[in-house]
Amino acid sequence: MEDRAFEIFETKERVQADNAKEAAKVRDLLKQHQIFLVNLMSSPGAGKTTTLVRTIRELKKDYRIGVMEADVDSDVDARTIAAEGVKVIQLHTGGSCHMDADMTKRGLEEMGLDGLDLVFLENVGNLVCPAEFDVGADVRVMILSIPEGDDKPLKYPLMFTVSDCLLVNKTDAMEVFDFDMGALEERVKKLNPKEVILPVSSLNGTGFEAWIAWLRNQIREAGHEDH
Repeated sequence: MEDRAFEIFETKERVQADNAKEAAKVRDLLKQHQIFLVNLMSSPGAGKTTTLVRTIRELKKDYRIGVMEADVDSDVDARTIAAEGVKVIQLHTGGSCHMDADMTKRGLEEMGLDGLDLVFLENVGNLVCPAEFDVGADVRVMILSIPEGDDKPLKYPLMFTVSDCLLVNKTDAMEVFDFDMGALEERVKKLNPKEVILPVSSLNGTGFEAWIAWLRNQIREAGHEDH
């Protein structure tokens, strides 16, 4: 056995272990307040905010909604969401490319959870880092836009592996791009056979009926009722 005059400390394993403990605290907090949390992830420009706006319009008559807008800087998205009349907080990550469980917990506490049923975390635009961190959400939803291509599961497998639902956005632009939906579905199912794949257009609303139905069902299965 090799002798060492130093100790090897696996920092990533420690970070993940600490994050798992914080994620459990987030789940306890959400359970106490009877709140359903959606972690919404995608690359920049995939249409997270546009998708979220249309989703809010479909659901706000039945649920009291809060949104945490996470970004490296700016408050552009928070202003857009606030115009929909829901509770919003802007979270600046200080250069971090993702939200972790502790940041999420502090964001929830700062926003205030009284009077809310459903909270969306619009995570930082990134296909790598957000997939590595459990924030304590009830479901993880990923958005992939048609212009990004059908090969993304090959390049960023973890994001597809950990997601519960994949929204394939901007289907209105399908004819413009060389995108093979069948190839995408095959690649995703190899990584995550249980992932639900829903083609949508946040621009014209195509496919949103199925997406809203799926989300409502998840909320009901978690024991939350419409208001």
